[in-house]
Amino acid sequence: MTLVLIVEDEARIARAMQVTLQANGYQALTVGTGADALQATAKQPVEIVVLDLGLPDMDGVEIIRRIRGWSSMPIIVLSARHASEDKVEALDAGADDYVTKPFGLDELLARLRVASRRVVTEHEEPTLATTDFMVDLAGKKIVKDGSEVRLTPTEWNILELLVRNKGKLVSQQQILTQVWGQAYAKETQYLRVYIAQLRRKLERDPAEPRHLHTEAGMGYRFDP
Repeated sequence: MTLVLIVEDEARIARAMQVTLQANGYQALTVGTGADALQATAKQPVEIVVLDLGLPDMDGVEIIRRIRGWSSMPIIVLSARHASEDKVEALDAGADDYVTKPFGLDELLARLRVASRRVVTEHEEPTLATTDFMVDLAGKKIVKDGSEVRLTPTEWNILELLVRNKGKLVSQQQILTQVWGQAYAKETQYLRVYIAQLRRKLERDPAEPRHLHTEAGMGYRFDP
């Protein structure tokens, strides 16, 4: 039975969706805040998220970005925001589908059937432990020797990309275009500076890195 997490702060709508989904063969959980949504997706084998963007504690787009830091689970946005730029922002952040309110429950069920075709059966872990530090992809934080390591947004974006591709070579161009944008595809000196900063913060011996490896002239590789 597919487990769907409904993230909706309007209790009446959340309850109606939960009853409908359960009547149609889904297992449905409801939460009303962004913090509870992130906690639920990290601790349970959630397979699809149905997400309202206007939550009381956190914008839904930020929730999408955080989930995409560690998981490829389908995310369907249900929002009263009708503007094209709102849809583009949510889809660019990693949402798979966007439905505007008011919506019909039959339409939601149809969207869920589409999303179900690409459900990943293996539960993806939101944390990754190395021999020297722990990466919390859902919480966007690093813990080393019991203390949180402060990273700049750019440092975090580079590390997240490498961690999500652990063990694989990630090219210089891929990092530059995904972190800075297409116009920076040849600015390889940026990478040398930021990788050096990450090594100073995370590696036991930055001169002999154990986790952040350079493949000369090609790119970088993260090994747990």
